Amino acid sequence: MADHTVQARLVSGKAKPRGRFPHVKVVGSFAFVSGTSARRTDNSIDGAEVDDLGTTCLDIRVQTRAVIENIRDILRDAGADLSDLVQATTYLVSMNDFGGYNEVWAEFFDETGPTRTTVAVHALPHPHLLIEIQAVAYVPHKETT
Repeated sequence: MADHTVQARLVSGKAKPRGRFPHVKVVGSFAFVSGTSARRTDNSIDGAEVDDLGTTCLDIRVQTRAVIENIRDILRDAGADLSDLVQATTYLVSMNDFGGYNEVWAEFFDETGPTRTTVAVHALPHPHLLIEIQAVAYVPHKETT
């Protein structure tokens, strides 16, 4: 029998979405994670530092790590984990960041990980964001005893 359960949710401890949508929507055995960034709950951004003179330093490696960790936390709230990811779409503001992003991606995944598409976009919702990832995961059914 097919599982037709649908549950949309906001995840406690994660930055509030900048629109009216959930962090994740679980439909049957799949979790669909909304585009996720390196934004913290206080709206600051991991990997974005501004010094006293206003000079901005943006770090794709720090932002990529934060995005993947945010996705991991969202998936755990939905009953899954990074190992359950089946597909990811990454949006980079600049393909010049592809190498650093790929380097961090390889800390979490290998060729047995999710399928992946990476595209360049003109901009993301904040000028300090370099990357956003949306993802789909399989939610394993828990055995009941």
